[in-house]
Amino acid sequence: MLDFKMGQVLGMMAKTAPFIIFRLVVYFSVMLAYVLSVGVGAGTGYLMGHIFDNPAGGGGFGGLVGFSAISIVLYWFREYLLYLVKAGHIAVLVELMDGRPLPSGKGQIEFAKDKVQERFKEASLLFGIDQLIKGVLRAVNRTFFTIASILPIPGLEGLVSFLNKILNMSLTYLDEVIIAYNMRIRSENPWQTSRDALVLYAQNYKVILKNAVFLVVIMYALTLVLFLIVVGPFLALAGAMPGAVSGWGVLLALVFAWSLKAALFEPVAMAALMGVFFKVTEGQTPNAEWEAKLAGISTKFRELTAKATDYAASKPASPVEPSTPDPTPEQA
Repeated sequence: MLDFKMGQVLGMMAKTAPFIIFRLVVYFSVMLAYVLSVGVGAGTGYLMGHIFDNPAGGGGFGGLVGFSAISIVLYWFREYLLYLVKAGHIAVLVELMDGRPLPSGKGQIEFAKDKVQERFKEASLLFGIDQLIKGVLRAVNRTFFTIASILPIPGLEGLVSFLNKILNMSLTYLDEVIIAYNMRIRSENPWQTSRDALVLYAQNYKVILKNAVFLVVIMYALTLVLFLIVVGPFLALAGAMPGAVSGWGVLLALVFAWSLKAALFEPVAMAALMGVFFKVTEGQTPNAEWEAKLAGISTKFRELTAKATDYAASKPASPVEPSTPDPTPEQA
């Protein structure tokens, strides 16, 4: 039995429609950048290929250069995508879950930007915390939370390995849930709050992972269906490009499917898992035994602890804000 109601989650998506539209614009801009980069690269390579009497090969090589170039650019842009898009949507979802009103239209995006800046002054701070969280989650799941430990399946090592890969894919949304936890309790020390949230996850891993795995499987199944629908048109588009780039149609179709997944499917999974995490950890405090276990198996967790201590030491004394959110209606 799952611990969220899809109807409520989709209702939250409707109420944060301005952010859904914003996500669509951003991720489809990414997709368009790939199409243009591959097209320009293929065209340039095709023309250069005439010098060596191999225009088709030049077009294929140019497409590869174009794809690689835009991938490198977007790799360096990833922390700003996290800061502006994902964290912003998390911020408005937290407000909605806690029963606070949201502005409409473009004002919702500006509102989210302000909320993110309250907790994470710079994109580099949020990105640094996010990378440490992911590192801890990988170590924790690899050491403690495998399919074999949750559901022993003797004699089926291949299936267990496949299921463990699905389990690890759920990490994509768990780090965003921990960022949401930071925002919900209005943390003044995001390093410490992230550390505490990781311990709370470990204490409640069975419930959280059960829901995370279900959401990941459904989301990737929908993405596969979408890919199969669009691969034909993208093969035709690639075939119209100069040179031997028709095979790039498959890759461009994958980019399109990924863009729609990031814009529409991921926020659904993220919101559902946020509700589960908030519900199951309500009123709990980090368990010292799990803190010791995490410190013992993860250098990233120890680094997170050190950064939390340093951050607290660098801040001037100030009144402590409430560490619990406002009372809200049950969301999951």
